[in-house]
Amino acid sequence: MIRGIGSFLKELLEELAGEVVLTVVACLAVAGLALAFVRGWERSPLVTGGVGGALLVFLCHGGWELLRPARPGRRGRLAGVAAATFAVVAYAWSCTCS
Repeated sequence: MIRGIGSFLKELLEELAGEVVLTVVACLAVAGLALAFVRGWERSPLVTGGVGGALLVFLCHGGWELLRPARPGRRGRLAGVAAATFAVVAYAWSCTCS
């Protein structure tokens, strides 16, 4: 019984540590993107808007790849990267960094 409790506590601490690391990385990524956007807007609003629009299209593609019905065949590299980026952004969006 004691081994079971020790195993449970070890798993709980590992999950908490992993969650903390993911939250810190997500919050730092959001802060970095916000800083890059503000600095870019100061230099060139047109380029910043274009890059922001391209990033939005890329994220939409990733969301589509994750949510569309599965089809046989291999998913392309761009689709895989877009889907992973969408998942990371969705996680970062849900974090409560304040």
